[in-house]
Amino acid sequence: MLELSINGEVHRADVTADVPLLWVLRDVLGMTGTKFGCGIAQCGACTVHLDGRPVRSCQLPVGLIGDRKITTVEGIGATRAGAAVQKAWLDLDVIQCGYCQSGQIMSAAALIASTPAPSDADIDAAMAGNICRCGTYVRIREGIKKAAAEHHA
Repeated sequence: MLELSINGEVHRADVTADVPLLWVLRDVLGMTGTKFGCGIAQCGACTVHLDGRPVRSCQLPVGLIGDRKITTVEGIGATRAGAAVQKAWLDLDVIQCGYCQSGQIMSAAALIASTPAPSDADIDAAMAGNICRCGTYVRIREGIKKAAAEHHA
């Protein structure tokens, strides 16, 4: 039985250590906000935070997490950066189909938490590997800039 700190609460999962975190979140704990996209950590849909840093949960064996803190899209709104990103996403209608957006939000929140005024290059680097099948990249960039301005105001 593994114990995981997720969104500020301890959860127990009766899984083997090699099960990817994504499947523990979705199938064992019922936290379906984190999405399965590619399964090879290339699309970003499965992004969560591990001690505040974005990681791809589809390739992260749950046994390697230890006592580090996990934040999912279900809990990101409790952080200042996450709340700012969620508000900007809604204000600017960033979402089209929404499938990739949990990963986009998680990567954007990590960026603005650490970078007060991200440049286009900062955004490109932080969001690399987050694929939006609908192509809302312009709105995502605008959302990140708006969220950063509000978060660091």
